[in-house]
Amino acid sequence: MQNTTLCYIEKNDSYLLLHRTKRENDLNKDKWIGIGGHCEEGESPEDCVMREVKEETGLTLTGCSYRGIITFVSDTYEGEYMHLFHAGSFTGSEWICDEGDLEWVRIDEMNNLPHWKGDEIFLALLRQQVPFFSLKLVYKGKCLQQAVLNGKNLAVN
Repeated sequence: MQNTTLCYIEKNDSYLLLHRTKRENDLNKDKWIGIGGHCEEGESPEDCVMREVKEETGLTLTGCSYRGIITFVSDTYEGEYMHLFHAGSFTGSEWICDEGDLEWVRIDEMNNLPHWKGDEIFLALLRQQVPFFSLKLVYKGKCLQQAVLNGKNLAVN
């Protein structure tokens, strides 16, 4: 299982999203996601999220909170532990990302964009300011089959 981070940077009721369009064979190709990536050897999740945000956006986080861990299980892709963060303060200016296009998207419009179905669950938990949580998402291909929040099954549409 690989370890990754994902951060939703918020400003004026919008999140800075990355529209993943620039890399071939990207499992997130054409999807809109938060900012993050793979943890390197010796990095904590906090180290990783700070580095990834700086590398992908040019921004330096001055405050972020570790909100949850998402366990991804898939019959197609490698398993993943994704450490989820929320940030509301940063310095610097955005730059061009080599993985896709950065855009501020109103939070209430995000579900209208291409995304993973399971993202809707953890984004709702972020908005509801649910304390630290554990979420397991099971996919068959690109279809969400099961979601388990803190050990309890959730209905999957």
